[in-house]
Parts: sequence; C-alpha cells; structure tokens
Amino acid sequence: MPYPMGKTAARRTLWSTLVLWLPPLLFLLIFYFTPLLSILSLAGEALLREGLAAGLGARLWRPLRFTLWQAGLSTALTLLVGLPGAYLFGRFTFPGKGWLRVLTTLPFILPTVVVAAGFNALIGPRGWLNVLLMQALGLSEPPIRLMHSLGAILLAHVFYNTTIILRVVGSAWAQLDPRLEQAARVLGASPWRTLWEVTLPLLRPAILAATLLVFLFDFTSFGVILLLGGPRFATLEVEIYLQALQMLNLPLAGLLSVVQLACTLIFLLLYQRVAAQVNVPVTPRVQGEGIHSPHTPGERAFVVGMVGVLGVLLLLPMAALPLRSVARLEAARGERGMVTPGLTLDYYRELFINRRGSYFYVPPIQAARNSLLYAGATMALALSLGGLTAAAMTRLRRPPRWLDPLLMLPLGTSAVTLGLGFIVVFNRPPLVARDFPLMIPIAHTLVALPFVVRTLQPALAAIPTNLRQAAAVLGASPWRVWWEVDFPIVLRAVIVAAVFAFTASLGEFGATMFLVRPEYPTVPVAIYRFISQPGALNYGQALAMSTILMALCGLGVAVIERLRLPGWPQTW
Repeated sequence: MPYPMGKTAARRTLWSTLVLWLPPLLFLLIFYFTPLLSILSLAGEALLREGLAAGLGARLWRPLRFTLWQAGLSTALTLLVGLPGAYLFGRFTFPGKGWLRVLTTLPFILPTVVVAAGFNALIGPRGWLNVLLMQALGLSEPPIRLMHSLGAILLAHVFYNTTIILRVVGSAWAQLDPRLEQAARVLGASPWRTLWEVTLPLLRPAILAATLLVFLFDFTSFGVILLLGGPRFATLEVEIYLQALQMLNLPLAGLLSVVQLACTLIFLLLYQRVAAQVNVPVTPRVQGEGIHSPHTPGERAFVVGMVGVLGVLLLLPMAALPLRSVARLEAARGERGMVTPGLTLDYYRELFINRRGSYFYVPPIQAARNSLLYAGATMALALSLGGLTAAAMTRLRRPPRWLDPLLMLPLGTSAVTLGLGFIVVFNRPPLVARDFPLMIPIAHTLVALPFVVRTLQPALAAIPTNLRQAAAVLGASPWRVWWEVDFPIVLRAVIVAAVFAFTASLGEFGATMFLVRPEYPTVPVAIYRFISQPGALNYGQALAMSTILMALCGLGVAVIERLRLPGWPQTW
C-alpha cells in the first residue's frame, strides 16, 4: 500500500505531470487544432460566398448521401460475413486456427493501394479470373467487369473490415460462459432460440461497438473509393480530394471537410459510449472451456464452409497479388487463340530501370527509401509523444472524462482532412507543407498517436507502485528506476506500438497525397501512379511494389501477434 504523499512531493508530482503533458499538447495544438480551425474558416468562406443556395446544398448532399449509403451497405455485408466468422473463432478449435487468425488480421492493416492492387490482380481486366475465363471460354474480352463499380467497393470494404468483427465479437464470444447457453438448452430452448434470447443479448454491446467501428472506417474510406470506384463514385473523402487538388476550390473542400468531420465525430462518440459497455459476464471456469473441436456433421460442415468463405474472400486477393506480380501474359497465342501465362521476375527488375528515360522519373526503390525514412521518423515521434501522454495519464488518479476523447480526436478526423488543413495552414516559410520533409511523418504521427497511447497507457498503469518504491528505497535514481523496473515491463507494449506506427506510416495514403512532392513519392503514391497509367509494364510494376509493401505489413502483423498483449482484441 503506497504511503500518502506530503505537500512537497505532491507539488513535485504535479509539476512533473504538467511537463509530461506539454509536448503532446503543443504538438496537437500546432499540427491538429490549427489546421482544423483553418478548415472551419474555409467552410465559413464558402457559406458567405455562395450562401445556402440550392446548388451548394446539392453539391454537399450528393456525396454525403452516397457516403452514408455505401457505408451502411458495406457494414451490413461485413456483418453477414463477420458474425459467423466470430462464432467460428469464439467456439471452435481446428488445425491451422492460429495461422488463419493471423492471415485474417492482415487485411485490416494493409494499405488501401495494396488492397486495390490485390483486387485488380484478382478481378481486374488483366486479373486471374478474367484470364482463366477467357482461356476456358475462348473469349477475346474480359467477362468480369467489376472494376470501377459499386460491387468492387463493397467487396473491398468487406475484405478490409471483417477483421474487426472477427476480433471484437469473436473475443467476446470466446469469453462468454457456455453454461448459460447449456442451461437454456436443458430448459428446452432450441439452438436458434438460445442464440436469439441468450447469446445475442449478451453480445449486443460488442456487436454494436464493432458495427459502429466498421461503419466509421467505411464512412472515411478514401483509397478504396478512389482506386476501385473512380471519381463517379465520389464520397465526401474523394470529393474533398477532387475539389482541393483538381478543381482548386479550397472553400468548398473546407466545407465538405467540416461536414465529414462532424459526421465522423458523432460516430466516434457513439462508438466510445457503446465500447465502454462491452463487458461480457464471465464466471470462473477452466481456460478454453466452451471452445471445442467440431463433433457433429453439422459443426464440421460449418467449420469447413466458414474457413472456405474466409479463405476465398480474405485470402484470395492477397494470394492473387504476388502470383500475378510474377506472371507475364505474353502476346503469343496458343491453339485456341488465347494468351498463355508465363513466370517472370521482369516486373521486379524494372523497379530499378528508367525504361523511358524520363527526366521526371523517380525509381521505385527511391520511393521505398522515402517510405522507410518517413516510417522511421513517424515511429520515433509517435513513441515519444505517445509515451509522454501515457505516462502523464498514468500519473493522474482520475483523468478527466474529456481527456480521452480529446486524444482520440485525430482518430475521428480523416487523413484527407488533415492533409487539406496542412496545405492551407503551412504555406509560408519556414513551414511550407510540400517543402518541409517532416510534414509527412508529422501527419502520419497524428494518425498513429491514438493507437500508441491506447497501447502504452494500460501497460504503464499495470506496473505495481511498490516495485518503484522498493527500487527508490534501495537508492536507485528515478532514471534507473525507469530503466530497470518500468522499461522491462512495458517493453512488449513499446514494440507493439512501434510496429503499428511503422506499418501505419508505410501504408498511409490520404494525407500523403496532399503533402508529398512529385520527386519524393512514397511507395503507396508510386503504386497509385503506376496503376493509374496504361500499359502492362506500369501495371506489373504496381503489382510488384504492392507485393513488397504487403510483405512488410505482413511482417508487422506477425510481430504484433507474437507479442500480443492481454486485452489486445478489445483495444481497438
């Protein structure tokens, strides 16, 4: 039991806590709230200039209506796939379950450009399905035309966000006491009635929290819409990008950003309110009770069928990408007049060659170096600021209720809005957004910071106070106490936070599109350039770069899974 502090010690603790708070708050004030206020100013300018005319209302309502529609439809489809998958992970054990868990986690952390490239490699005009069907049916044109359609957007969103349902609901299902369901069955309830009247009411908070989180990610989707849907499927995010960088209509872009920000903050607050109620009732029982291998033919059919569905939906696009990156479809024709595939590493070799001799050419390997440098700087910034924030929050016995939402605000702000705010505010020396290299990692840090704080703060709060007191009594300085007591305990959390920040920066696309200079692209921007240009060589290079980026993100997921922390599935 800790001894009560005297006035001097309490005053010293207060001042040290304020010192810890100062850098993160200054960072948020300068690089988050200032750009945010500038966007509000732009929105006011648009309203003063055009008023609430019918034309302006239509330009706001059209993208908002489509954004809500596609997010709602995507969320419903994700639940349709994710809830049976959550039951699979929460109630059954089967060979390869651990590997399947890791592989189903990978889509959520993949950059949007990699997801677009994966679906292009699978269902695109030169994708595997079209190539195989053309060869099998003797067709000269690709029969599947899903690219640049609403169907492609919905498939990609289900691919992306099914992981959230599997993690949040599946974890809650695994913790649910199976004896509650068994008691209902003993009393004569059918399996469906037990599910409807016992299981689902207990899982309702977890399902609502996961649903709101999926809807939030679908609502703020940018890269998937831009790359798989195109400009005619303009959500708020895409419309902000088009108005700011193509139409040069910054006031309207600012007004759209305010609408988008208001909506996402409402959804984020609803999510936080619901997530606070995710408390599955459990009773003491043997670890793993309720999770069993399939016994009956129905259970075995369900497990095999659900593993097959997850494999086709989540793993097939990821498998199609690397396979397509080493396949060249030559112009030579076979007996049936169709192209014949062949294996090659030419697309990877071309990453180092300026085939057209363009003066403006940037080697993809240079883009990879830029991304690694930006990711390293993001990791250092996010860990430093997130560590100070987590330490300051731990020192507060009762943190104010408004503190957590304040720190989570960047999570509710789209990267596109952040990029627009940076362009508007930082346009004079010495901080010119496109000329100051650190602007990109600063924007990436705003995206990663909430996750880093959420990872480090519970680990710091779990350190027993008596260990620090014992070390201090034995003569250890505060620095030595931190190094030999605190740091070994939080090391796993630090590694997880660092890997997450690093991989999040590697794949960030929305804000980077606003801030990057043409001669210093990142890997996602370079992939977007290649995949947007005609020609088999550009297409192949985009696939090769996407495969490399997917491998790096996969390595990050493997490290996170290896060092998984207690309560990790509920953290996000």
